[in-house]
Amino acid sequence: MTAYHFTLGVERFQFRDLADLMARASPERSGDHLAGIAATSDEQRVAAQMALAELPLKGFLEEALVPYEQDEVTRLIIDRHDREAFSALSGFTVGEFRDWLLRYETDGEVLRQVAPGLIPEMVAAVSKLMRNQDLILVASKCRVVTRFRNTIGLPGRLSIRLQPNHPTDDPKGIGAAILDGLMYGCGDAVIGINPATDNVEMTRRLLHILDDLIQRYAIPTQSCVLAHVTTQLEAIRSGAPVDLVFQSIAGTQKANDSFGVSLDLLREACDAARSLRRGSVGDNVMYFETGQGSCLSADAHHGVDQQTLEARAYGVAREFEPLLINSVVGFIGPEYLFDGKQIIRAGLEDHFCGKLLGLPMGVDVCYTNHSEADQDDMDNLLTLLGVAGCNYFMGVPGADDIMLNYQSTSFHDSQYLRQVLGLKPAPEFEGWLMKMHMLDGANRLVAADARHPLLDAVSG
Repeated sequence: MTAYHFTLGVERFQFRDLADLMARASPERSGDHLAGIAATSDEQRVAAQMALAELPLKGFLEEALVPYEQDEVTRLIIDRHDREAFSALSGFTVGEFRDWLLRYETDGEVLRQVAPGLIPEMVAAVSKLMRNQDLILVASKCRVVTRFRNTIGLPGRLSIRLQPNHPTDDPKGIGAAILDGLMYGCGDAVIGINPATDNVEMTRRLLHILDDLIQRYAIPTQSCVLAHVTTQLEAIRSGAPVDLVFQSIAGTQKANDSFGVSLDLLREACDAARSLRRGSVGDNVMYFETGQGSCLSADAHHGVDQQTLEARAYGVAREFEPLLINSVVGFIGPEYLFDGKQIIRAGLEDHFCGKLLGLPMGVDVCYTNHSEADQDDMDNLLTLLGVAGCNYFMGVPGADDIMLNYQSTSFHDSQYLRQVLGLKPAPEFEGWLMKMHMLDGANRLVAADARHPLLDAVSG
C-alpha cells in the first residue's frame, strides 16, 4: 500500500492508502461518517481532493481498493479492463482527466469509445473533483441505448418505470395503478412490481397478470416482478412469462453474498432469460438496482467510501448488458444520505459514474420519511437529472409507495419533466399511446372517457 500526503498552507495531511485518500476526498455524507472514514474537516477534504487530482489514473490499476484475491467484483473489474481503450487516457492524472471530460471535443462518441477502458474507481475518483454542474454536463454527453420490446435512451426521449406496488399484491389494486400510470404516459421503461410476498407462486401470478395485459393491448413494453433472482429463475423453469430478470447488486463480493447472489448466479439468470427470446427489438434482459450505503449496511465496505462502492456495483452491472439499471438513491435512509443536499449530490454522482461506464442509468429519485428531505428536494434532483440526460425515472401513484413505505416520483412528475425539457416517451411506446388516443401529435396527454378500452384492465 502507498501512503499519500499533501501540504495545505502550513499543515501536512497524511493518508494511509488509496482507499483512505478516496474516502477523505468525498463530499460529506452521513454514511462515511458512520463508517469512520469521512474527512474530519473541510481542510482535510480539500487536501485529499488536491492530492487525488495529482494521482495518475493508472494508479487505480496498480492498487486495488478491495483485494483482488478476496473479491470477485475486483477480479471482474480488473480482468475485464480494456487496456487499448484506456491508452488514450493512460498518461492523465485524475485532475487532467476531469479537464479532458469537460472539453468541447470530448463528445458522446469519444466517451463511448473510452468507456471500456475506465474502471469504476477511476470514475468515482474524478467525480470527487467535480461540481454538480460538471457532473451534469459530462453525463449529458453520454447516450446509452438499450432494447427489449422498445428502445430506451435515445436523444429527446425520457422513459418511466410504472411501479404499481400493492401491500397485499391485490390484482385490482395493481390494475388500477397500472391504468393510472398508462394514462399519464408512463410504463415504457418497464411495468415492474415489487411483490409483497417473495415466492414462486406469487411471482408467477403477477407475471401472468402483467403479460396478459401487455399481450391483450399490444403494449410495446416489458414486465418485471422484482422478486429475488432465485425466485425468478424458478419461475422461468416453470414456464412463467419472464421478460426481465431483476436483482439488487452491490460493489463487493461480501455485500452481494448478503443479497444471496454471485456473478455466476447472475450469469445463469441472464442466460435463462435470453433463452426465452421474448424481446422483439433487442435482448437486453437484466434489470439491476443499486444504492449508496448497501455495502456499509452489510458490514462489507472494506474501509472504502460508499460512493466508490456504488460505482463498483456498476462494474458488476456492465458485465450483463442490462436494459435498465437505477440507483435507488435515497432509499436506505438518513444514516447514509442525511438530507436533501446529500441525496441530490449522490444522485448526480451515481448517474454520472454509471453513464461514464457505459450503462443505461436511471435514478429512483426518492427519500424515506425520517430523512431531512422533502418533495421540493426531489423536484430539484429530478430536474437536474433530466437535464443530465437520465434514461428513466420511477412512476409511483401519488409519489407514495404504500408497500415499500418511501417517497418517490409520481406519474404526473414525468409529464412535468417531458414538458419542461421537450422530451417524449420511447418511440414505440409513443406510437402506441397515440394509437390508443392517449397522446396527441403535440406530445400532450389526452383525457380518457368512460368507454376507453383500457378501463377493462381494471374491471376485467
